[in-house]
Amino acid sequence: MAAGVILNGGMVIFPTTCLYGLAADALNPVAVQNVFKAKQRSENNPLLVLVKNRKALESIVTCIPPVAVTLMETFWPGGLTLVFNAGKNLPQSLTAGTGKIGIRIPAHKVAVALVNALENPIIGTSANLSQQGGCSYIPNLDSEIVRCSDLILDAGLLKGGLGSTVIDVTTTPPVILREGLVSEKKIHLILKSVKK
Repeated sequence: MAAGVILNGGMVIFPTTCLYGLAADALNPVAVQNVFKAKQRSENNPLLVLVKNRKALESIVTCIPPVAVTLMETFWPGGLTLVFNAGKNLPQSLTAGTGKIGIRIPAHKVAVALVNALENPIIGTSANLSQQGGCSYIPNLDSEIVRCSDLILDAGLLKGGLGSTVIDVTTTPPVILREGLVSEKKIHLILKSVKK
């Protein structure tokens, strides 16, 4: 049912490891715009996407640097979002005109089932208004996010905490844009091992 909603251009609130997310078809420009509107998010702020596997990643990025392969092998599925140069098939609005796209493979079983049920990557942004904190419990969701969504997958109270760590692998060396679930220390250890 949730996959059908997304295929038809709708939005679904779904659980991730720590917080609830907002999912939509990442290749549908109208669905992408609806996510920006629902979150009251600046269109200069790109959205990240979730994919089911590495193969799905290949069709939406221009290249996968060796350092990215090492980071994926170490931390995926889970709390690390990698920023790649975006493929031409992605809506420009998704990347906010940056030409880059943040991608991760989720670990939560509901999120995994959702990405596995669809061919296209899905938007995997947090289910909150822009500039507000993430939400780990459905009753605490902002009413505007609920109103804009077509379906809610309620998994009860999630553990909360930090979102994913975001690292840009389009530069050498890679740059940590946001520290989250995966510590900066762990990432630096892996990056050091790649240099050797």
